[in-house]
Amino acid sequence: MQDTLSLKKKSAKKSSIGDSIIFIVLCALVVVFLAPIIFIVVNSFKGKFFISDAPFALPTSETFVGLTNYINGLERTGFFSAIGWSLFITIFSVIAIIFFTSMTAYYITRVKSKFTNALYYMFVFSMIVPFQMVMFSTVKLADTLNLANPLGMVVLYLGFGSGLSVFMFSGFIKSIPLEIEEAATIDGCNPLQTYFKIVLPILKPTAITVAILNAMWIWNDYLLPYLVIGLSTEYKTIPVVVQMLVGSNGNRDMGAMMAMLVLSIVPIIIFYLACQKYIIEGVAAGAVKG
Repeated sequence: MQDTLSLKKKSAKKSSIGDSIIFIVLCALVVVFLAPIIFIVVNSFKGKFFISDAPFALPTSETFVGLTNYINGLERTGFFSAIGWSLFITIFSVIAIIFFTSMTAYYITRVKSKFTNALYYMFVFSMIVPFQMVMFSTVKLADTLNLANPLGMVVLYLGFGSGLSVFMFSGFIKSIPLEIEEAATIDGCNPLQTYFKIVLPILKPTAITVAILNAMWIWNDYLLPYLVIGLSTEYKTIPVVVQMLVGSNGNRDMGAMMAMLVLSIVPIIIFYLACQKYIIEGVAAGAVKG
């Protein structure tokens, strides 16, 4: 009896130590991930000359400039126009990616043939091809097809975002029992009705995960809009207009840049916080299915 109690105490002690270590590691990760955001927010209220001299110091009565950086950045960049185009491109790109890639994944997973296997591996292969390898050919194709506009950017993002999205949807669809779809077929549903009424609602957690990953990537992407749309059009996105604060001779208004970065990350943070509960639900649902 005493031996059993002793073993239980030792086990509880080990568990407590393990929990403490995990807690410390998680706290360290929180600091690592929040530090850049705090750094940007703090420096957005400091004068541009003081940011370089003391980047990690808190604003003082001498360095604090209030909302001057925000007003200056908004006046110089056309930020509101840029945030409108960024929202348009991000929202419609994510909708297109979810709609088309989920249907593609459903077809690939349920129709077994050499063609679908080859198609699946093509999508997987596209995940490991770096953008730099296809950068110039993409720009040339975009110019040829007149894709240097927001709708064209949606088409391009659909192409670049399909690989990971099809891979994620395919993995989840494989876990859906065929009996559910067979029951829908017996009830008179055709393949499209089965997909939209049965399969798509089940894919909701994965769809939201795909939406978050692609939205964060598209919203923060600088290279593709810069190469395709450029600086001379009215369709500039947020990363492009923020980069405009860097002068031709290398001079940059760090205060205005920090302020615009703060404004640019607010929408995507709100979107992530609003959708994170669905990711947790999806993970829990997957654990129950397993």
